[in-house]
Amino acid sequence: MTAQFEDEKPGRVFTGPLGFFFAGVTLAVALLAIYQVFFPLAQGSKFYLIIFLAGVLPMVFLAYPSGVRRPRRGTPAAPADPAASSPSRTRPTPVDWVLAVAALLSCLYPVLPMAVGTGGGGYDAFLDRQGLLDPVDLVLGTVLLLLLLEACRRTTGWILPAVCLLFLAFGYYGGLLPQSWPVAHAGLDFGQLVDAFYNSDSGFYGTPLDVAASYIVLFTIYGAVLDLSGAGRFFVELSAAAFRRSRTAPGRTAVAAGFLLGTVSGSGAATTVSIGSVTWPILRRAGYPPERAGGMLAAAGVGAILSPPTLGAAAFIIAEYLGVSYLQVLGWATVPTLLYYLGILLAVEIDARRSGVRRVTIDAGSAWSLLARFGYHFLSLIVIVVMLALGASATRAVVLATVLAAVLSFLDRRHRLTPARLVEALTNGVRGVLAVSAVCAAAGIITATTTKTGLGPQAAALLLSGAQAVSSDPFVVLLLTALLAALALTLLGLAVPVTASFVIGWVIIGPALLNLGVDAPAAAMFVFYFAVLSEASPPTALAAVAAAAVTGGRLVPTMWQTLRYALPAYLIPIAFVLTPTGLGLLGIGGVERILLAGLTTALGVAVLAVAAGGWLPGIGPAGKPERIVGALAGLVLLWLEPVPVTVGAALVALTVAGVLLRRGTANRTAAADRGVNRKDHQEENR
Repeated sequence: MTAQFEDEKPGRVFTGPLGFFFAGVTLAVALLAIYQVFFPLAQGSKFYLIIFLAGVLPMVFLAYPSGVRRPRRGTPAAPADPAASSPSRTRPTPVDWVLAVAALLSCLYPVLPMAVGTGGGGYDAFLDRQGLLDPVDLVLGTVLLLLLLEACRRTTGWILPAVCLLFLAFGYYGGLLPQSWPVAHAGLDFGQLVDAFYNSDSGFYGTPLDVAASYIVLFTIYGAVLDLSGAGRFFVELSAAAFRRSRTAPGRTAVAAGFLLGTVSGSGAATTVSIGSVTWPILRRAGYPPERAGGMLAAAGVGAILSPPTLGAAAFIIAEYLGVSYLQVLGWATVPTLLYYLGILLAVEIDARRSGVRRVTIDAGSAWSLLARFGYHFLSLIVIVVMLALGASATRAVVLATVLAAVLSFLDRRHRLTPARLVEALTNGVRGVLAVSAVCAAAGIITATTTKTGLGPQAAALLLSGAQAVSSDPFVVLLLTALLAALALTLLGLAVPVTASFVIGWVIIGPALLNLGVDAPAAAMFVFYFAVLSEASPPTALAAVAAAAVTGGRLVPTMWQTLRYALPAYLIPIAFVLTPTGLGLLGIGGVERILLAGLTTALGVAVLAVAAGGWLPGIGPAGKPERIVGALAGLVLLWLEPVPVTVGAALVALTVAGVLLRRGTANRTAAADRGVNRKDHQEENR
């Protein structure tokens, strides 16, 4: 179920000799990735990326079926047995093997020491031909281009290959556009494009693939080791034990479990399925409708991609693009993550009181006893943060944390990582990065085309001119640009995976924000958040689809409930883009700015939760006027400047006063009704 609702499609599961072969190749890739951390290959990082892609891309064609069916000639296409035709029960076809061999040859060609026709000759000779590709180079570069497009189609669907082809067409035909158009360029021939993809640092072997091969694969292996060591089960049990006596225990358990699992998962749909399978029965007993429970689970699951210390894959790309340590990116994500889960928890509390959910006794032990027995699962997470703080690289930190998690697994007899299970974790980790690697390599088509044609600055200028056509006020221009960028990123994220969405958004929308004076960390995190939120945005909302599958709820209402729970995540990024004070939400600018921005935004998130839920905790229901004023107050508070904050605080006070007045009126009406009923009863007795 997890694989079904991920960004990538489900793959085959191999057994027998083929299973041993697949496990052997993926194990070799895992060991190479770990070896590269401590003993980098002498030929450089690009040489390593070539070997890494040669290891994973052929496995994509073996692990992921083409999805193309052709009935036999002369026989009608009979409906197939789902069990027999599922990816887990099929084997690679001859075409799959041919594509796998072609992928291996086209990937290894740049490093083959022998001559191939007039090309080849080794890695150094290949690099020397940059800008002057040999015909053999051109042919094999084209083959690799087509194979990457097919790999993306198999793993993520048609949209990303279509986007890549659109960029390719822009690079080739852009010279035919009217030169008066802002996005027109001189045009590139096909050889120049293939050279940019195959033999440059911004193409297939650019930053996205570097991140996949250097960071994502290691963190995926770490997550697999931690999962097999029993950490996932412990996190869910700890969440249940911590809130077992609370009236809102089911909702709190789901949210807390989502946060804890998110620290090691980094995947929205996977976390949604994991916590849903455990907490949905509890939520159902408490009286939650399937759609509302599904929205809660999906919102908590999406938070996994936003939660330190293992954010989504795009977070590692941020560190590479901006040239900062991964620890800094974690610091930028900390306050927004806390505010995001604050909004979800408040929505849970409001829903519990407004809907009158039943108190449910959760059969869980003491949280303290669980911590005493299994709290060691937190140690590897702590090791990552401590080592990053001490200046170690993220790759070394996660490898040592993985070793520690494997050693600590022997404290629990049920989850000991024996050699066989350790191999399983390593191979599962590499398998989990196959689709991401294909996407990251294909993203090189987008980045290389953008670099060669200058599309980024041109698109940024076009976006700015659209905002400036409405107003010349700098703040209004920035606000309109941010809103247009948020809309564009959300729409883009509906069609392509998060990693590709971030790469496209950064090269197209990032320059527009930077040109308006937005700091690079704020611009990068803005693009990151809206790329991630595609998993919560209708009409696709992968996390919501996964949650609906778990709860059995209606899909569209589940999506809207997810949107309501995840509302803070849509607004907070706009807050840290609009004003310099908003940088405090990223932990930038000193303690005073951080506290001011954090507390003010927390108040805004709280009042927005009241407006969305129609209930003020501790007081009572909020009517439509109070909800409208509360929503306005929450939006004004996001403009982190003295005057808007003062106005927003006054509107918050007005909202609270309105709810108090409504409660007082309701109490007096109820008392009067009781008095009338008592008088009528006395008259009847007389």
